Amino acid sequence: MDMLEEDDTSNKADSSTKRKSNLNNAVAIAVALIATFMGICKVKDDNIVQAMQQAQADRIDHWSWYQARNMREEIAKATVIQLQLQAASQSPQVQTGYSKQISTYQAFADKEEQKKQTLQQAVETDQKNYDELNFHDDQFDLADATLSLAVSLFAITSLSQKRWLFFIAIIPTTLGLIMGLSGLLGWRLHPTALTKLLSLNLPQQAIEQRIVSIKLIPEL
Repeated sequence: MDMLEEDDTSNKADSSTKRKSNLNNAVAIAVALIATFMGICKVKDDNIVQAMQQAQADRIDHWSWYQARNMREEIAKATVIQLQLQAASQSPQVQTGYSKQISTYQAFADKEEQKKQTLQQAVETDQKNYDELNFHDDQFDLADATLSLAVSLFAITSLSQKRWLFFIAIIPTTLGLIMGLSGLLGWRLHPTALTKLLSLNLPQQAIEQRIVSIKLIPEL
């Protein structure tokens, strides 16, 4: 009887050890796969961040040129008005010279206006590029957050040997994989509500005031 009890205890111990080993192996494989996938997403996300910085720099540069063109146009228009007023009190012979100068400055103002429109289109294109890149950057940020949570849950699973924790960790793992693949493959999957909750948003009034100030600067 003692021998049978010892064999039964040994079998239970072996079974328990085997279950622990299987669970630890599953956790190790899951963590390894997640770490590899996070590394791939990190490389892609870094490239996107660099492209966002370049798009923002291009937008600021084009806005600066827009303001400079606008100032030159306003100066040219003011000069045209001044020359027209001066020409009104001059003799016909002198007015001919004024007319040439007026035509020159008017052509210069028209040319600057055309360049302004081109720059405005460039600014709008830069903003669209930035928004598109930011869309995918949010996807990678959510993937990183959820996969990091999954790794933490897998670590707790390995320590506590609770099999139900392993299945709970599968939930953020799945979400992280979906968001990571969305960023890598260009899927239009974007949880806007969650992104707004996690992002730093300015009050609507402050945003409107900033937009108004940007629009008013070129008109100076």
